Amino acid sequence: MAKITGFLEYNRVSDTYEPADARLRHYREFVHTLKEGDAKQQAARCMDCGIPFCNNGCPVNNIIPDFNDLVYQNDWKSAIDVLHSTNNFPEFTGRICPAPCEAACTLNFNDDAVGIKSIERAIIDRAWQEGWVTPQPPAFVTGKTVAVIGSGPAGMAAAQQLARAGHAVTVFEKNERVGGLLRYGIPDFKMEKHQIDRRVEQMQAEGVVFRTGVLVGELPEKLKVTSHHTETVNPDDLKAEFDAVLLSGGAEHPRDLPVPGRELSGVHFAMEFLPQQNRVNHGGPSDGQILATGKNVIVIGGGDTGSDCMGTSHRQGAKSVTQFELMPMPPEEEYKPLSWPYWPYRLRTSSSHQEGGVREFAIATREFVGEDGKLTGIRTVRVQWEGGKMVEVEGSEEFLPADLVLLAMGFMSPVGGILEKFGVERDGRGNAQAGTDDETGYFTNVPGVFAAGDMRRGQSLVVWAIREGRQAAREIDRFLMGTSLLPR
Repeated sequence: MAKITGFLEYNRVSDTYEPADARLRHYREFVHTLKEGDAKQQAARCMDCGIPFCNNGCPVNNIIPDFNDLVYQNDWKSAIDVLHSTNNFPEFTGRICPAPCEAACTLNFNDDAVGIKSIERAIIDRAWQEGWVTPQPPAFVTGKTVAVIGSGPAGMAAAQQLARAGHAVTVFEKNERVGGLLRYGIPDFKMEKHQIDRRVEQMQAEGVVFRTGVLVGELPEKLKVTSHHTETVNPDDLKAEFDAVLLSGGAEHPRDLPVPGRELSGVHFAMEFLPQQNRVNHGGPSDGQILATGKNVIVIGGGDTGSDCMGTSHRQGAKSVTQFELMPMPPEEEYKPLSWPYWPYRLRTSSSHQEGGVREFAIATREFVGEDGKLTGIRTVRVQWEGGKMVEVEGSEEFLPADLVLLAMGFMSPVGGILEKFGVERDGRGNAQAGTDDETGYFTNVPGVFAAGDMRRGQSLVVWAIREGRQAAREIDRFLMGTSLLPR
């Protein structure tokens, strides 16, 4: 552990942000990495708690007490080695993970949790600065080939692990650049995309081949706008060419809102809106871009994607921004004796919420209203929950002006017919059917075809995607070689 009495002596040091009025003028990251002294003091708060619940609270099982102690001892080089032993991309999780490890922190039971996420970010940022993150090419090659479909965090993690095991890995990405929703769904102000680019360079030096602009399978007509592919590949050809295939393309089929007026111009999925701004930020064309500038914007959906839509709308200069959530407002503080060490149900206020806008809870959309095919407003009704059922509140109907509505209600399943084209069975939620234990090992029903990440488990966190990519890599390595030394 770090300092024995540290948790008694030091308070939590939280991240500092660039002021809202300044950060709204750009799309760069605005969270400041902890300074060395602050990180060391924060690490000193890690307790000798006996059972480090934080390890299990973290989906990749980061060895948190160990790297906290190493930071406290000023051994940053060893700290990044420990961190990388469980997490291929701590610069991703250190920026956009909601930190379930901190919810599970023993100190969190009756005090403020150790700032684990901030320490993680400080370690990896220091490692890049010092040049400690270098390619790790394999000591030998196996002659086996693996195709990875999708270059999000699950695909990237699996590809890196498999390449380091000596396999020839090719990653297929339907968009023009690597990263999946990390690149096109996460706004730059939460994670700048050079974080992805330098990992791609590292992986290329380790032998990974990236083929971008390549769609595997098909997309439905209404979702073709979400892909920027210039080439299409038949899944049967991949199965014939490669010894193993990993499906890690994500669950990108957005949940729709089929109410009257849905067809009006001005009603868009969040994943039509957010990727456009990211592309423009990096020199892409702005022709036809969906903009919030000068508009009354309503975001339907209270999760992270909705928050990202709010932050982007603020930066584009929206006249007003309102976020709808169907469920009642959660309590501002959880009841820790009941929830700890699990992820608590409580009100979460993001940096985008702090930048402005209105949040409405327990509200449902009845109709989109427009003139001449163009959105002008939205009719709503208040709801309450009785006996587990949603009931409209009589007399609570309202009309709100709206020029732009963004649907951010989550994602249901993989898009298009990729699973059908591979012959992969779906589970009850429409995701790829594949288990995770030693026997089922991310196998689908098709020999040599595996599935991991959101495409297998449904919409989830980046840290879960990294975990599944790493575990699937081990199972693929075992399938190809009969055994595996890769960590699970």
